[in-house]
Amino acid sequence: MCNACFDSEIINTIGKLIRFSKSRNRLLPAPTQPCVDFRLLKACSVEEKGWKLRLKELESRLQQVDGFEKPKLLLEEYPTRPHIAGCMLYTIHNTYDDIENKVVADLGCGCGVLSIRIAMFGARLCVGFDIDEDALDIFNRNVEEFELTNVDMVQCNICSLPNRMSKSFDTEIMNPPFGTKNNKGIHMAFLKSALEMARTAVCSLHKSLTREHIQKKAAEWKIKMNIIAELRYDLPALYNFHKKKSVDIEVDLIRFSFFF
Repeated sequence: MCNACFDSEIINTIGKLIRFSKSRNRLLPAPTQPCVDFRLLKACSVEEKGWKLRLKELESRLQQVDGFEKPKLLLEEYPTRPHIAGCMLYTIHNTYDDIENKVVADLGCGCGVLSIRIAMFGARLCVGFDIDEDALDIFNRNVEEFELTNVDMVQCNICSLPNRMSKSFDTEIMNPPFGTKNNKGIHMAFLKSALEMARTAVCSLHKSLTREHIQKKAAEWKIKMNIIAELRYDLPALYNFHKKKSVDIEVDLIRFSFFF
């Protein structure tokens, strides 16, 4: 095991927050110097040659992550499918190098599918943020199962974060609520928070139908926007009103970055 040294400003900011720890049945101060098992990172490192095989292995590992037990409709809780998470993170890692040795945030982390894999890709630290205590309970259980030490989690309202966490993370990676079922515009609220918190880039999933609106907002905010993948998100039937076993939704994986 090896202690990773972090930017003192980031650590001081994160240290003011709290992390969720079900194993001790209480809220604990955030650790100041999380440890990274570099043996694990080496085993999970990405090689460009043979990446398709590794992507298949990645999806297999993600199948082991426990998902929502009682998803909440008002929070638009849907699982991030392993193939979606795998495609997202391989693209972000291989094309932009936005994960390895970076301090990364996952807004709306849910049960931790993205956060856990971000940690395995070699992030110095990945912090997941979510308002749902039940989801963070499962997230904490997943982290313990995978024996990861470079992951943390915070229970909070995402929209209240920017004032306390401005420019505290290198990268923000997220699968936000799409803004349906009385949550119109929530995906843009998540995006705005992420842009306030990130120093380099935000990588986020959005419904393709909202692409034009997001492009207009990016221009208004003077943010660079690159659509780096077009994917099909298969939403499973989780709620009583769902009539089909699953529905495919066209989504864009978008990378937002800043003009320096």
